[in-house]
Amino acid sequence: MEWEGSKYMIKLIVTDMDGTLLDDKGDMPKDFNEVFKSIIDKDIRFGVASGRQYYTLKHAFKDIKQDLVYVAENGALVMYEGEELYANTIDKDYIKEILRDMEGIKDVFPVLCGKKSAYINTDSEDIIKHAKKYYRELAIVKDFNNIKDEILKIAILDLGGAAENINKIIFPKWKHRLKVTVSSFEWLDLYNLDANKGEAIRLIQKKFNIDEKETAVFGDYFNDIEMLGAGYYSYAMENAPEEVKKHARFIAKSNKENGVLEKIKEII
Repeated sequence: MEWEGSKYMIKLIVTDMDGTLLDDKGDMPKDFNEVFKSIIDKDIRFGVASGRQYYTLKHAFKDIKQDLVYVAENGALVMYEGEELYANTIDKDYIKEILRDMEGIKDVFPVLCGKKSAYINTDSEDIIKHAKKYYRELAIVKDFNNIKDEILKIAILDLGGAAENINKIIFPKWKHRLKVTVSSFEWLDLYNLDANKGEAIRLIQKKFNIDEKETAVFGDYFNDIEMLGAGYYSYAMENAPEEVKKHARFIAKSNKENGVLEKIKEII
């Protein structure tokens, strides 16, 4: 594969986090900072696109001085240099209806993901601890109706397995009104139909005048499918489901084997 010897050079690299850049313990590759310095030296922009909250993503890269492009909440929020480039918020009536749909269902926990914070209404320390892995700014509320924030995404934690449980309840009713995506084994995400990582990346490409053929993207799960269509150099991880791999042009080694950094080293 020829990166620089043709009409196009890589100008933008965007990677998912969990199951992609991070290992199975949620840790960053040890040599990431060194590789990132090389990316910056090559004048390549670097972005992270995740179902995670903006504040969580920013904290993960707190030791890096240069500004990254952050695609948070599965593409519903794009931030750069501390400024909002794009936000796609959910209709309040939809939120109320979804919460009603979940009443009485055991062992599932909705998280409302807003611009200012994420919100949860359980006092279970284990569930709160689990949610804080993805939502650094997390407020515990007694009543979701009292939240004064714009909601970008509804995340539903189902420890029994989102695909086999809560998805079968939510998807049939909501598939025509909201994007319903299984984003990991235990999380189901709902956000507006026109919000996804792919559209967010296209917005970034337009802002910085970067072509699809100058873009490399990495992902591992169903919420990465649209993103894999936004860059010519699209990589699904070896650990990705087979259905996700079908949407990528190339395969990278698994997240356990630092597949993202291996390919980035080829690029730079």
